[in-house]
Amino acid sequence: MSEHTTDLRETVRRRYAAAAVKVAEGATSCCGPQPVEADESFGSTLYAADQRDALPAEAVAASLGCGNPTAVAELREGERVLDVGSGGGIDVLLSARRVGPTGKAYGLDMTEEMLALALANAAKAGATNIEFLKGTIEAIPLPANTIDVVISNCVINLSTDKPAVFTETFRVLKPGGRIGVSDVVADDALTPDQRAERGDYVGCIAGALSFTEYRAGLRAAGFTDVEITPTHAVADGMHSALVRATKPQAVTSPSAAGQPESACCGVNACCTPAETPQDPALTVTEAKTASGCGCQG
Repeated sequence: MSEHTTDLRETVRRRYAAAAVKVAEGATSCCGPQPVEADESFGSTLYAADQRDALPAEAVAASLGCGNPTAVAELREGERVLDVGSGGGIDVLLSARRVGPTGKAYGLDMTEEMLALALANAAKAGATNIEFLKGTIEAIPLPANTIDVVISNCVINLSTDKPAVFTETFRVLKPGGRIGVSDVVADDALTPDQRAERGDYVGCIAGALSFTEYRAGLRAAGFTDVEITPTHAVADGMHSALVRATKPQAVTSPSAAGQPESACCGVNACCTPAETPQDPALTVTEAKTASGCGCQG
């Protein structure tokens, strides 16, 4: 990881740690220009009043997002859902209600202060089908093929390695699994410099992908049925958007494209005694786990 990338991640971590502390002290927070000032583009006002009223006040106050991914994720009873970049836990709590006692909602965040706030909110809500994990969205600490739905609310734009986020999301999803994401997306005509002129990185603007870049990134990771629907403007040429995509039932690792039939799942001579990893730095087991496909024997 480059020094610039490390510095950006630490800047993001400090910003959201401070936001969590402010919420714990009784302030409100959002992803917009000031960490304790909400507006119509970001924050809890993007949720229906009945959703807000059913949750702890601190979970609502800590809403940092640019949308409501639970409204489009079509969560079903018994499903396992993962919120990447879960913050104060508002989307995890809403998801836990939708999947019910036979399902489970995971929240993943890299910030200790946000995790502490989320755990407190879960306790106040009396939720028992929730688990919060510490980690980054570029290296999700869950096994492959274990999650039905991945959601995220204005967090992927903050990542300094978005291809890794898409690859990891694809890996943890079960075949047939899906994503329902709210994120900031830029018009294709805007260059990275022009995006940066409209807002900073931690304000969810400068790091946003364009519509074309977002689609290409998801498809490169293996997703199909990619849909990106803008909902409202957050800056000139920048939009909050709902992103949907599906992991195919029959998964072929993108890295295996153009390779002989004996190569799959990150290994050569797939499912034979002669298996060897295509990446010499990995073991056969590591290669198969990283690929997220079904050939694990």
